[in-house]
Amino acid sequence: MNLAETIYRHSLNLPESAAREALDFIEFLEQRYAPLASAPASRNDTEAFLAALAGGLSEDFPDAISDDDLGNDAPRKVLD
Repeated sequence: MNLAETIYRHSLNLPESAAREALDFIEFLEQRYAPLASAPASRNDTEAFLAALAGGLSEDFPDAISDDDLGNDAPRKVLD
């Protein structure tokens, strides 16, 4: 019997809520120790998106921004 079968057999003796908790923990460990290459595509997409944003302010971004560069707020009517 391999380790996965041993874990499965032990899980059969647990109440449903405890078995779900064990599964949650196993999934947590899976995410923690899985190499990034085997990560789901959505996670890789998210990481690529964040990496692209990290360098979002390039070297040619203006250093001196004054109030003249910012838009004006539109006055709003007071609600009665």
